[in-house]
Amino acid sequence: MTLTEDALAIWSRGVDGVRPQRLIQEQVQLTITGQTSLLKIGGRSFRCSDFDRLVVIGAGKATAAMAASLEAILEPLVARGLTITGIISIPEGTEVPLRFVRSLCGRPAGKNEPTPAGVEAARAMVRLVEQCGPRDLVLALISGGGSALLPLPLPGLSLADKLEVTRFLSAAGAPIEALNVVRKHLSGIKGGKLAAACRAGVLVTLVLSDVLGDPLDLIASGPTIPDTSSPQDALQVLARFDPQQQLPRSVYKVLERQIGMSLEQPRGLRREVFVIGNNAVAVDAAAIEAERRGYRHAMSSSRRSEGTAQWVGEHLAEMGIAMLISHSAEDPNCLITGGEPVVHLAPVEVRGQGGRNQQLVLAAVCRFLREPHSILRAVQEDLVLLSLGTDGEDGPTDAAGAMISKHFWDQWARSGLDPYDYLQRNDAYHFFAQTGGLIRTGPTGTNVCDLRVVLCRPQSDHHPGADHHPGASAEPEEIAEE
Repeated sequence: MTLTEDALAIWSRGVDGVRPQRLIQEQVQLTITGQTSLLKIGGRSFRCSDFDRLVVIGAGKATAAMAASLEAILEPLVARGLTITGIISIPEGTEVPLRFVRSLCGRPAGKNEPTPAGVEAARAMVRLVEQCGPRDLVLALISGGGSALLPLPLPGLSLADKLEVTRFLSAAGAPIEALNVVRKHLSGIKGGKLAAACRAGVLVTLVLSDVLGDPLDLIASGPTIPDTSSPQDALQVLARFDPQQQLPRSVYKVLERQIGMSLEQPRGLRREVFVIGNNAVAVDAAAIEAERRGYRHAMSSSRRSEGTAQWVGEHLAEMGIAMLISHSAEDPNCLITGGEPVVHLAPVEVRGQGGRNQQLVLAAVCRFLREPHSILRAVQEDLVLLSLGTDGEDGPTDAAGAMISKHFWDQWARSGLDPYDYLQRNDAYHFFAQTGGLIRTGPTGTNVCDLRVVLCRPQSDHHPGADHHPGASAEPEEIAEE
């Protein structure tokens, strides 16, 4: 197997480790003994005789696959008189056959923004939980991408206003945590408002996390989770990223109107929340595959904001060089990391196309090109670096991310393209499209941030770069200890 094939296989095994089907089966078990049916979810047990209906709701890139796995487990209960119904909002391209739960496509594939279809899905979901009764068990399936799939602007706000907020904050480099704080307080369903509308007896939320550190109220903007932020927090985010108040005045009015107001919680509603998978699970699964293939690996899954894609890309490049020129046969030759950096966008008049993974890899290319010829030649021959979204999407493109390999370097050498220019213009997509670096996987049906793999064949002690130490880089062991 080549380095390229190994790197892709390691990444793929990481994604397999967070497939919704596998995670749901691990967390949900149905036991039928005689007339007794017991549903065990995340360590909690529920007697099915206590319920007349099981109502499934949810939103996200992995939610359709989660629902399909859940239906397969619950189907025997239908023959015993229990009704299963529900509504989920999913992106186009992630549909799977469902018998009992209705899938609504809340947005097109490859465009992670709110749409009128998403508004209708959100309204239908709110109506469904409002119509529940005390003998209903609601199962909420929440995964990454749920925010864009559940847009429900508060009175006084239009969908266009919310879309402008999302685009503005994203372009300004706001991390997902800050973006979701604002979205929650502009929404009629996020920030625990879906749970507040619920009249069921029990609400169980299963979360596949795409937010570093797994803050429950921020994943998909927490539609079923009590909100830990306030309207003042949202205004502080805007003060930081929109100091000139360029956003519509309606946005500020809606936030100011909510100051001092509290969300009335439903009485008698029992709530349970379980995180069934996250980025660390994917990193661990990838590491197991790397070890199986004979690599000595170091790994890290970020639990907080990583900074910019350009910084992360440069840092990974430096770590790769350190592994490549290592003197010790005991040092790692495989680095696996997970996270989700941000991208500061260039002015719209010069901005190209890409995503954070493509921007990260292009930054690594530029960092490698600053090395002496002997080191660069070793990188080109004996190192592979890739960064891909675990959901198979990277920005508004058809690629999951990009990869540096010998094939890429050969193509680039013939292209004459200036990577620095493409990096500054956020045009990584068109750079890698012309140099063979794009990786297209299609929607994976899961979503736990990004997964990166760096593989190398260590050089001998007599390699010309053996005494070279990339500037401002940490040793690989430091990554393993994070």
